[in-house]
Amino acid sequence: MMRRKEFLVENEAEVAEFLHSMSFGFLATVDSEGRPLVTPLNFVYMDGCFYFHGSHAGAKMNNLRDQEAVCFSVADEFAIIPSYYTDPNMACPASAYFKSVTASGKAEKVEDLAEKATVMSRFMEKLQPEGGYDPIDAEDSRYRPMLKAVAVVRIVPEQLTAKFKFGQNLQAEERGQVIEGLTARGGERDPETIEMMNKYCPYHSGKQA
Repeated sequence: MMRRKEFLVENEAEVAEFLHSMSFGFLATVDSEGRPLVTPLNFVYMDGCFYFHGSHAGAKMNNLRDQEAVCFSVADEFAIIPSYYTDPNMACPASAYFKSVTASGKAEKVEDLAEKATVMSRFMEKLQPEGGYDPIDAEDSRYRPMLKAVAVVRIVPEQLTAKFKFGQNLQAEERGQVIEGLTARGGERDPETIEMMNKYCPYHSGKQA
């Protein structure tokens, strides 16, 4: 399958910034009979790896015991782009603008309690940034049993692809029509979408790539 190169992002800092801003992704595993399973879950991205936590039991953990190879995907849809923004008749230009990252690699159970504590602290920083809890410490006798009981899994990416689609395939006139449509619509994320178009579209400066 052909992949649109203009949508691919190779800047590691931009990819990491996106992943740090997200809290939800989809884990793909395979069971012993080759049947795929996709599990939605919360995650954190740390030191180039994805982490999730949960029970030691369950379908996804059983699959990981059989097969450590996994795929993990994160996506954020910014805006639906109606076809009539650029064509009054044809449906073909209808699209969606988004950021997505897909990683494939190996899943490893984290056994070290100090690492577990760090991962769970990152979860709390992301999901409960206002605080209101005692710091998670592997040496804290209150947290230690809980850290032993929880399953924490590290996904080490062997391949990672980032796709940020914001009209990079459009000519300057078409891009202007989309921006006009978004401006007139005034949806909650439309201003942010326009900002992303100006950032990633090669025609935003008036020069074609």
